[in-house]
Amino acid sequence: MLLRSAAKLLPQCGAIARGSHQRRCVVSASLAINKDETSQQTLNQSGSRFFSSMPSAPPAQQISAFPSIIIGPDTISPQGSFAEAQASFLEPPMDLVEEMLDKLIELKVGIVAHYYMDVELQGILFAIKKRQMELLQSDTSGKIPKFPLVAIADSLKMGDDAVNMCSQSKVESIICLGVDFMSESVSAILGKNGFSNTPVYRATHKHIGCSLAESAEGLNYKAWLNKSAAGKSKALHVVYINTSLETKATSSSIIPTITCTSSNVLQTILQASAQMGPEELRICYGPDTYMGENLVSLLTAVLESKWSDERIKRDLHPEHDQASIRALRDNTDVYPSGNCVVHHMFGQSVVDTVMNDYSDAYVTAHLEVPGEMFQIALKKSLVDDGVVGSTSNILNFIERKVKEASEKGETKRLKFILGTEAGMVTSIVRSVQEILDSSSSKGVEAEIIFPVSSEAVMGVENDGSESATSSLEVVPGVAGGEGCSTAGGCATCPFMKMNDLDAVQDIVDMIGRSSSGGSDTLQLQLNKHLPPNKLGGKKINGRDAIDLGTEPIVFMREFMQSKKMSDSLVERIEKMAM
Repeated sequence: MLLRSAAKLLPQCGAIARGSHQRRCVVSASLAINKDETSQQTLNQSGSRFFSSMPSAPPAQQISAFPSIIIGPDTISPQGSFAEAQASFLEPPMDLVEEMLDKLIELKVGIVAHYYMDVELQGILFAIKKRQMELLQSDTSGKIPKFPLVAIADSLKMGDDAVNMCSQSKVESIICLGVDFMSESVSAILGKNGFSNTPVYRATHKHIGCSLAESAEGLNYKAWLNKSAAGKSKALHVVYINTSLETKATSSSIIPTITCTSSNVLQTILQASAQMGPEELRICYGPDTYMGENLVSLLTAVLESKWSDERIKRDLHPEHDQASIRALRDNTDVYPSGNCVVHHMFGQSVVDTVMNDYSDAYVTAHLEVPGEMFQIALKKSLVDDGVVGSTSNILNFIERKVKEASEKGETKRLKFILGTEAGMVTSIVRSVQEILDSSSSKGVEAEIIFPVSSEAVMGVENDGSESATSSLEVVPGVAGGEGCSTAGGCATCPFMKMNDLDAVQDIVDMIGRSSSGGSDTLQLQLNKHLPPNKLGGKKINGRDAIDLGTEPIVFMREFMQSKKMSDSLVERIEKMAM
């Protein structure tokens, strides 16, 4: 069996009313180590040691049961008001879907969106993509683009999808739904692939920030990097891709830097350590403190679970053993002051409920999730009952478990604690439904459980268009404002929430008016939706700042293709150590 690595968010939820639309969002995460020669007894004996040093989340009140969505071969059954709010947008009105698809085709516009968009928006986007592919099957006119005009993905793949939209579907503009560093990254990737004249528009002209990305933009992070680069030993800065281009450029000017995703971060540090010597290379990981500490805890779990050298070589990395894993762990320096505001609060009541009332459930957790929740998922992952890693790892784990049960012809309900942003449920529902629909076995159900406390929901005023008993009168959120409830359920990310259906419709209409010969005022207004361009025309140490900022991404892509650190990166590391 192998160690599956990944990473990304944890559960949160919240809502605001805007017109007739309800805005919702949640967060979660995951990374998995499969079972094989690790017994539950070993876990119980060693678990307390390697979990004790992990970062912890604040305490909270006791809660009862979590809301969930049960997915069957032909049914979707929400349990609880929060789940009902999530499920209500899974089947959007087709007239709106057709209207938006027509506009995207006519205006040659593509949309790339992050997994954590609210479910209303994701429901529409998924339906647009599905409808386009249906029309393509019977299209004889050549008017329907072959590559989807809508893509929902993680932050790295968003850029790749945008390139494919330009090259294969000939789109002339891209709408990027995420936070600012995502639109900035998409624009840079387009430029690197020959599409620098394709504008990338954000859903709003306002700044769409990210607490995690911004924690790497201050003087403290720069001072940490300078300190790391000051010694004469080999050092590599592994920076989370969810940071700005400016952070990547500044980092590259100080210390050799490679980006990572939550999916490849473990393999990145394992390969770098093996290639340049675990005793000699210092890994400097930032800015996500939780992810970094969780990586260290994961390595500690491998050591204290007493994996043999043979298993480490087979399941982790062929050039590592107990001694080198220990050296890697001890030579990993984690930035101490960076975290996502949404992931930061995961109340103890949520953790207690997972442990006491959901012992039979699979547990997923993003690498960014605070200590206690990560502990549960990591412990379960050691016997293949959980996963810790990225959003993609979480999705793949759920798909694998559902497929395995279906192929065995079992009659059972699989339960999954969703330890990441709740907006991801749309992708999960679609994938699970496809697996169940294609299976001859009809006895399997999947229950997606949202670890949010009942106190972390609030009422919203009815606008008169729905009955007084409408389930949408109670939606996830925090009456006291944005952020996380002291009851243990995290509210929506205030940054991702700035992307909503109304904003997307507005920007599409603006592009349409502009293409029809709109006024200079309209074009100026549209230009406000472009990504931030802090590095345009600038040089750092004599190098083009944008080139310097994209270099760590290039190094990562080379590693993903060749499975080793590039020669130019290794040369930089060795030169700095002289």
